[in-house]
Amino acid sequence: MTQHLAAPSTGTSDDAPGHRTGWWQDAVIYQVYPRSFADGNGDGMGDLAGVTARLPYLRDLGVDAVWLSPFYASPQADAGYDVADYRAIDPMFGTLLDADELIREAHALGLRIIVDLVPNHSSDQHEWFKRALAEGPGSALRERYHFRPGKGTDGELPPNDWESIFGGPAWTRTVNPDGTPGDWYLHLFAPEQPDFNWEHPAVADEFRSILRFWLDMGVDGFRVDVAHGLVKAEGLPDLGAHDQLKLLGNDVMPFFDQDGVHEIYRSWRTILDEYPGDRIAVAEAWTPTVERTANYVRPDEMHQAFNFQYLGTDWDAGKLREVIDVSLAAMRPVGAPTTWVLSNHDVTRHATRFANPPGLGTQIRTPGDRGLGLRRARAATLLMLALPGSAYVYQGEELGLPDVTDLPDEARQDPSFFRAEGQDGYRDGCRVPIPWTREGSSYGFGEGGSWLPQPTGWGELSVEAQTGVEGSTLELYRAAIAARRDHPGLGAGTDVEWLDAPEGVLVLARPGFVCTVNTTGAPVRIAARGRVLLASSPVTVDGAEAVLPADTTVWWTV
Repeated sequence: MTQHLAAPSTGTSDDAPGHRTGWWQDAVIYQVYPRSFADGNGDGMGDLAGVTARLPYLRDLGVDAVWLSPFYASPQADAGYDVADYRAIDPMFGTLLDADELIREAHALGLRIIVDLVPNHSSDQHEWFKRALAEGPGSALRERYHFRPGKGTDGELPPNDWESIFGGPAWTRTVNPDGTPGDWYLHLFAPEQPDFNWEHPAVADEFRSILRFWLDMGVDGFRVDVAHGLVKAEGLPDLGAHDQLKLLGNDVMPFFDQDGVHEIYRSWRTILDEYPGDRIAVAEAWTPTVERTANYVRPDEMHQAFNFQYLGTDWDAGKLREVIDVSLAAMRPVGAPTTWVLSNHDVTRHATRFANPPGLGTQIRTPGDRGLGLRRARAATLLMLALPGSAYVYQGEELGLPDVTDLPDEARQDPSFFRAEGQDGYRDGCRVPIPWTREGSSYGFGEGGSWLPQPTGWGELSVEAQTGVEGSTLELYRAAIAARRDHPGLGAGTDVEWLDAPEGVLVLARPGFVCTVNTTGAPVRIAARGRVLLASSPVTVDGAEAVLPADTTVWWTV
């Protein structure tokens, strides 16, 4: 077993009564998308050895933990979210020994490791599913998935009207061992990702075992993929609507956010609590409201849940204030930290989203105004890091990377790109390997090129180009994370105080600290709030007043 990192408790004076304390309450967690972070063996694909070699960079950035997207054995039909073996590493990423070394090195550097867990579905190459198909109708293993006879005269129609998130029906018909058409199986995502039947005790037993396997390896927690999807409504009823993807996030669906999921997570919590060092679970739960998201982080369930409502909010003072208030209010009764996130591996990077007009969603195909997008992204980051709770940083955002919006079709890898309906299929733009050096093979990503093409000029945004450069986005992140850790008014907590501000400006206060945000496109004169601690753009202080440039956030210590 890997020796585990000690976990000091971190409470703050504005914690609510009964508020849980722990390292996750105010953690800055850095998401690594392994295939795009660093390539250790020169094959053009990022791997665990590459991540291990770059851990000192993450320590110096100042983050508390590293979340790794899936690295399990997988046919890679959905970039590793189709898992064939939950206890093995895919050869493209390395071996279990590489995983063990990564965990050990991270702990030696004071970093915690969170791994992705994919419990809603497996790969169609998982041993259970392969045997279920080979054994045909009547196989006991079919009960661990959702196999159903079809409708119609000869069973030629899907069992219900559910649609896949990736487009088309959420059902695929099987072929019996004798070659005749067979039953259908459910897959809310790609056909290569059959959904588990969580009503079957063997599924629950297996995942409790998987949890223990990785906890014994020394991981500090799990990010639970599609945490809202495990339980389906009894009888798998028709939804009675088409274009179901448009309904997600607006209502409780018969296949998402069913109340039965919470029993599963209560059982997982008892396992996590058996281990030392404050091991945690983080829910990726798409729900209609933040209040329903809060159900996943009640005191006996998970520790954190992603705040997707915040991620999708436009760069607008009124909208930002509203989502901040609603988010804090929803988490306060359950004693869980609010989380904040601006980018991840499934959405257009916020430097590009904010470069475009508002209202276009989180997958955008146009580059927009690059300078405007970066200026707003820097300001948005300082606002996020000023808020009470935990913050997530997606690899490369600390470099101010934009989405790569001009990838040629022949370079695309996103599986939903090749489907006629469903998600836009443009997630490749945020997954282009990040640049480490100004020059060299794949800008320092590795010696063997890059699995997705990197744009010309990528090196000027690299770690090498920005390190030690005053005003660079990388140095802004380093300074902000350090100040967030050192300032007693920042980090964990449950509240902010809003102060009077001009139209388009936010002024929020925390103990000994004020954050001012100008979301407008013009400079704004406001009262100076103390000593400037940090600013996303140069700010002018003239006695008792200050001029906030357009799209700028300033931290003040008072």
